[in-house]
Amino acid sequence: MVQLPERLLTGYANFKSGRFEIERGRYEKLADKGQNPRIMLVGCCDSRAAPETIFDVGPGEIFVMRNVANLVPHATSQDTGVHGTTAALEFAVNGLKVEHIVVMGHGRCGGVKAYVQDDAEPLSDSDYIGKWSAQLQGADNPIRFKALNRPELDHCGLLERSSVIHSLENLYSYSFVRDRIALGTLSLHGSWFDISTGELEYYDEEKGTFFKV
Repeated sequence: MVQLPERLLTGYANFKSGRFEIERGRYEKLADKGQNPRIMLVGCCDSRAAPETIFDVGPGEIFVMRNVANLVPHATSQDTGVHGTTAALEFAVNGLKVEHIVVMGHGRCGGVKAYVQDDAEPLSDSDYIGKWSAQLQGADNPIRFKALNRPELDHCGLLERSSVIHSLENLYSYSFVRDRIALGTLSLHGSWFDISTGELEYYDEEKGTFFKV
């Protein structure tokens, strides 16, 4: 068995002789003192939308949780089974004491597309993506689409943004999140990234829509 794909081995060699050497002190401090990020980011696992690259952050600066379509499930759906997203959320809020949670959607999201094109053939008999993306049903709301006031967007573009709002609402379903917000020690944020142009939008809760940064 080959130890690792050649691309990773080449990248690691560059990292070890480059960035690691430059930031050796930071890595040693992180190893000794542990991580202390102030921001948690919930993003999509799409390889084109890497938060660390988009926000130009170094090791230890943000705590990232990525899944298909950057979804935060509602607390009531987490009563059974093993759930990585909410486990990471619990650790970030109660363990790391992050001060901000950012939910970031992105353009051309495959998870959103899979939901919109519900006649597409499942990738397996289990249809894990279909079941996971079904959570978008709560965000697929014509009233919310109208409130976004973005007539230039198609169904996917509207849903990519609406799903961010839906996930922000779902965050309030967790008592440990609500408690920290009430104390003023935690704030929630929404954003959307355009892969093709590099533009970033932020969610304005008061106006109920997204604006370019």
